[in-house]
Amino acid sequence: MRTPPRKRLLAAGTAWAVAAAGAVAISFGLAGSASAGEFLVNGGFESGTLNPWTCTGGTGSVVTGHARTGSYALAGAASASDSAQCTQTVAVAPNTTYTLSAYVNGAYVYLGVNGGASTWTPGTGGAYQKLSVSFTTAATQTSATVFTHGWYGQGTYYADDVSLDGPGAPTASPSPSSSASASPSGSASPSASASPSTSASPSASPSTSSSPTTPPPATGHALVGYLHASFANGAGYLKMSDVPDSWDIIDLAFGEPDSITSGTIHFNRCPVSECPGVESDADFKAAIAAKQAKGKKVLLSIGGQNGEVQLTTTAARDNFVNSVSGIIDKWGLDGLDIDFEGHSLSLNTGDTDFKNPTTPVITNLISAVKTLKAKYGAKFQLTMAPETFFVQLGYQYYGSGPWGGQDPRAGAFLPVIYGLRDDLTLLHVQDYNSGSIMGLDNQYHSMGGADFHIAMTDMLLSGFPVAGNTANMFPALKPSQVAIGMPANSYAGNGYVAPAAVNQALDCLTKGTNCGSYTPRAGKQPNLRGLMTWSINWDNYNGNEFSKNFHGYFG
Repeated sequence: MRTPPRKRLLAAGTAWAVAAAGAVAISFGLAGSASAGEFLVNGGFESGTLNPWTCTGGTGSVVTGHARTGSYALAGAASASDSAQCTQTVAVAPNTTYTLSAYVNGAYVYLGVNGGASTWTPGTGGAYQKLSVSFTTAATQTSATVFTHGWYGQGTYYADDVSLDGPGAPTASPSPSSSASASPSGSASPSASASPSTSASPSASPSTSSSPTTPPPATGHALVGYLHASFANGAGYLKMSDVPDSWDIIDLAFGEPDSITSGTIHFNRCPVSECPGVESDADFKAAIAAKQAKGKKVLLSIGGQNGEVQLTTTAARDNFVNSVSGIIDKWGLDGLDIDFEGHSLSLNTGDTDFKNPTTPVITNLISAVKTLKAKYGAKFQLTMAPETFFVQLGYQYYGSGPWGGQDPRAGAFLPVIYGLRDDLTLLHVQDYNSGSIMGLDNQYHSMGGADFHIAMTDMLLSGFPVAGNTANMFPALKPSQVAIGMPANSYAGNGYVAPAAVNQALDCLTKGTNCGSYTPRAGKQPNLRGLMTWSINWDNYNGNEFSKNFHGYFG
């Protein structure tokens, strides 16, 4: 998910958000610049400069002392807010297969082509490691943008001897582009949408107004969307009363903590200075009740890219329960959406059994939600919007691993989902802002088409061995508990697919047809609950394409 300039579209912070914002595709003449078969210029960085590479936010540089061959290498200074993505755009031929390769050094280094295949390594142990990925251009494609980047908060990575091999040297340059190019990497996210940040000042104290109504049965199909309730961005502010009735579950984005480890959550509505058209508190609350009278559900979404929550103590756990209850009661909400991204969830070293977690931030969250569920009863709606890094990546990696050294956030949502499986209304993983993920076919799947949604959703409907251990299976969820998370348009997040690809994914998963190269292990699942998107605002901005297509498909 993406919060204000920050919510990874969702957001999501994340653990896997693509560091796409600000990456600019460039063009350059290639005639005589590369030998036959080599399509990149300065792939070894031996010019001593970046040109013609472009890196986000000034994060890239050419350095000595770290080269694999020659004298120079690329250094990408990944930070907490930038994954140091560097790109180069080249001319290519249609319907042609190319191989992109590079030698990389560091933790979480990614290599790929925008809108297509990508690969990555979780760490190279201080030595250079070769990454390689092949892709085939489309029938009318004449240019391609390749990228490499690190990961948020993981420090500087190095790349050298980057190569794009194809059948002969290119003969034409791509035309200039000033659009931001986004790599298919992986929070929560979360996207490259430009959005302002939100403050985390305390919200008004809770009142004792109406509580949630009874939930809809877990049958039929549901359309879930996030409403920018606490901030404004390029999508524009949308009053609750103006949210179309096509939305079945409305997640209010976002509730955020007053400090990361306090557990105290506040929900601050967008101020007039930022959202000139914002309605009064009374009108907002009345509009929520009107939606509920039509059978819609309105939930508080906690987290997002900026709302990092770590319930490290039992005191924080209790603060979470009390503050969230206050917000639910004040506005008369139907429940809670957990959109924890970034560093909210990670596993302590040695915590290797997702069925019996021992890490406090995990166990306290499970306990807190169970307490809320017990307080409100069967009417309490619980949804979750984790990123692929925290769920499907668990097929390969779980926590820091048996010997340590892995990212402790890998698969960290699995014990939460498992521990709350009987209370869970809906899981809608963010199939966007994601790196390539290995599916149950042991092939890597990347954003940009129906295949990614099919493979990622099938993992939830089939279950999978955690970290490859067949004696430690994450069990399948009910189809009625699963929806697919997608960006509403290309502005909302990386990984947007057009309605035709959305429908292809739904055809495959619900009807067993139009599957392409991936065959779902779970078979056809007509009771798949539906779709989630970041966001209602971005869909409204785009003429309601996403919601209209959903209802056009399901009726």
